[in-house]
Amino acid sequence: MAPDLVLLLILSTLWGASYTLIKIGVETIPPITLIAARTVIAAAVLLLWIKVQRLSMPSDARVWRRLLVQALLNSVFPFTLIAWAERSVDASLATILNSTSPVFAFLATWFITGRAHIAPLKLLGVILGLAGICLVVGVNALEGLGRQLVPQLALVTAAVCYAAAAIYGRSFDGIPPAATAAGSLIAGATLLVPFSLVVDRPWTLHVSWQSVMALFALAVFSTAAAFVLYFRLVQTLGSVGVTAQAYLRVPIGVGISIAFLGESLSKSAWLGLACVVAGVAAMTIPKARASTLNA
Repeated sequence: MAPDLVLLLILSTLWGASYTLIKIGVETIPPITLIAARTVIAAAVLLLWIKVQRLSMPSDARVWRRLLVQALLNSVFPFTLIAWAERSVDASLATILNSTSPVFAFLATWFITGRAHIAPLKLLGVILGLAGICLVVGVNALEGLGRQLVPQLALVTAAVCYAAAAIYGRSFDGIPPAATAAGSLIAGATLLVPFSLVVDRPWTLHVSWQSVMALFALAVFSTAAAFVLYFRLVQTLGSVGVTAQAYLRVPIGVGISIAFLGESLSKSAWLGLACVVAGVAAMTIPKARASTLNA
């Protein structure tokens, strides 16, 4: 159990650091090109991992069409929205706003299933999560309507995409998780690379070595390696591996942004951070503990 908890902390750190790496990357690499390169590199690393593990990639065309949808929800739209937003929004705020995907996933599932009853703990999580968003976005928006509001809403939209991807991703039962991840990244790359070539003309860019290093760290560690750790924890820790990182990575990500980028949070953003962490924790607490607390 102890080694798995260490891996869980590493996974939270890798995903928490991704927002700082994106912030450094977009300084000289346009968002579409950054994300296109991220998906290509990460897909290549995962394909190598699949070969080493002697797994097989899906061959059914219907599965690949579903992987394309998964790519749109899990990488193409959210990755690009986050990278675009971080050209003007601090990485710390991006970490907070994007961590609310479990709240939206729960709301979407509740709406689809039409359940009339919500467990009190989960309802509290929804309220705290949405309150955290309002504290981070709402107060800043009043300071200069239109200046920060649109990119912050883009980050919230990315969280909604991740929530939809989590729900849609349940349809890939029977396929090795690493193969699903690699297939999704390959599908995403086939969409992003042509856009990058046409829109950004990457051969004309003047890219700094800091952005290049951030890109490779983002692709290899925060994407490919993080996926491998995630899939291992799903098998060994079950729901803990899936859920605990959701609220662990928020303070870790904010701490990394403050330490390495010199960012700071307003009082309202700190309060929003506390609400989001508490809300996501309440939303993702293991069922066994939740039933005890709700009794």
